[in-house]
Amino acid sequence: MLYTFVTLFPEWFASPLSTGLMARAREAGIVDFAFVNPRDMTHDRHRTVDDRPYGGGPGMVLMLEPLVEALRALPRPGRMLALSPDGRPLTQALARELAAEPALTLICGRYEGFDARLFDLLPIERVAVGDAVLNGGEAAALALVEATARLQPGFMGKDESGDEESFSRGLLEYPHYTRPEIFEGHAVPEELLSGDHARVAQWRRRQALLHTLRSRPELLDHAALSARDREWLAAQARFRPGKNLYTALLHHPVRLRENLTGTTSLTNLDVHDIARISRTYGLGGVFVVTPLEDQRRLLNTLLDHWLDGAGARSNPDRAEALRLVCPAPSLDAAVNAVSERCGTPPCVVGTSASPALDRKGREKRPAATFDEVRQRLGHGSVLLVLGTGHGLAPEALDRCDAVLPPLRWMDAYNHLPVRAAAAILLDRLLGDRG
Repeated sequence: MLYTFVTLFPEWFASPLSTGLMARAREAGIVDFAFVNPRDMTHDRHRTVDDRPYGGGPGMVLMLEPLVEALRALPRPGRMLALSPDGRPLTQALARELAAEPALTLICGRYEGFDARLFDLLPIERVAVGDAVLNGGEAAALALVEATARLQPGFMGKDESGDEESFSRGLLEYPHYTRPEIFEGHAVPEELLSGDHARVAQWRRRQALLHTLRSRPELLDHAALSARDREWLAAQARFRPGKNLYTALLHHPVRLRENLTGTTSLTNLDVHDIARISRTYGLGGVFVVTPLEDQRRLLNTLLDHWLDGAGARSNPDRAEALRLVCPAPSLDAAVNAVSERCGTPPCVVGTSASPALDRKGREKRPAATFDEVRQRLGHGSVLLVLGTGHGLAPEALDRCDAVLPPLRWMDAYNHLPVRAAAAILLDRLLGDRG
């Protein structure tokens, strides 16, 4: 594999590419490196490679002429990759794909980055290494080299070494131990000392699963998991942040047709389905909010049937879900109920299918992201308010501390039924991958 670095600082790579396994692989002819400095392609006495950006602003931009000339002169460019934060994320799957290439050219940016026309002129792919800002592309290029070179036959010495490491099979790697068996009171797990290869293999598999669940749960979506893996993982996931999350299905005040504010009637399907969804995601409770006494009586009749009547005997699972449901005469009453249960007032988070406007027609602030709501769940309770009819009225939005963005805000048609919206919202907040 030939790596060609296009960089203003070729000396930056001297030590890392001449150390350890990389040095041995280079001596063995497994990898080779070439360097091209765009300054060598300049034609002015100052060897200028950057200039001020059109439109003004801070910083400098790499000039096209030296870069394009350098790239067009390469004898074996292979796939050309620009290290850029807007590129395709460097994953183990991409590393395997790139490792199959005979040659790669790695273009290292500096200053404010590349002139955008570079990507129109040449077949350059962008690759991103992490979500942090670096001084230049050199460190990212080195990470890409490390990830791909080690996949070359013979690089690791023992080729199966790479098969058990983090991300190789969609999971983070299990923990490792070496001598002594006990150090400052900390012992090596007894499974690793047992001499039982099957027991060791099972321990390593489960530790990899557990490490991934705790540190990078989103990876589990893409890992090849057996039914036994899933059963074991479910038993480990004891902490459920959903216990701090409550929903309020609001029937007043909500928007009706022609932007009027009013009250909607309770819907049997909404109560059942939102209760089942909430139980699935481990919520603390579901408040059905209506100021109408006859509607609350209807709700109590429904709950009595399923909790204490014939429904409880015929369908215990439905009864388990409906135990979460509590009638409330107002949103404030629901807030007070959560406060009593949790000891502190909840953060009230509204939902809306359109930009949330207050009673004066202004956009409701502050908006909340799903990440921010998840973080709040780690420190206190949250009451998620769902609107019936055409959504929460401005009066209800005024009562909210924050409002989540619409689920389908980039599409003109955004009319999900409230129980479908509830399922999507709760999955984004509490889904196994997040």
